[in-house]
Amino acid sequence: MKIDDINMAIIKHLRDGRKSHRVIAQDLGLTENTVRARVNKLLESGVLAISGVVDPEGLPYHQLVIIGVKLGTADMFQKAEAFSQLRGVVSVAVVTGRYDLMATVVFNDEFNLQDFYTNEVVKVPGVRSMETFVIYKGFNVKVPYVL
Repeated sequence: MKIDDINMAIIKHLRDGRKSHRVIAQDLGLTENTVRARVNKLLESGVLAISGVVDPEGLPYHQLVIIGVKLGTADMFQKAEAFSQLRGVVSVAVVTGRYDLMATVVFNDEFNLQDFYTNEVVKVPGVRSMETFVIYKGFNVKVPYVL
C-alpha cells in the first residue's frame, strides 16, 4: 500500500480512533447504550485509552528503536516520566537489570536519532549513558503515531 500525505494525515487523526459501539454491542450481544456507558466509565477511570496504532515498518522513512538508559540518580520514576514527554517517545519503562529505563522511540526522515540525543535527551538531567537497539525487523509491533 502506498503511504501518501493523506494517509499520514489520517493516521495522525486516528490517535484517538475507535471501533463503533454498535459493532461491539452486536458482537457481545449487548445494547449499544450499555457498551457506550461501559466504555465511557473505562475511559473516565483511566483503565482504557483508545488510540490508533501503526506498524512503523509500513511507513516510509520511519524507524523504531529501543534505548536502554542508565541514570546517575535513584529517582527513576521521575526520570521515566520526563523521558515519556520527549519528542518521538512511544513508551518508557522502569526496569531491573543493566539499565534503569527502556524507552521505545520512533524516528522519521525529519527527526532522527541524532536529533533525539542532541535536542531531547539533554532536557533530562542525570542521564549517565544510553545504548540504542535498532529494530531490524519487528513482529507484531504496533505503536501509536507520536511524531
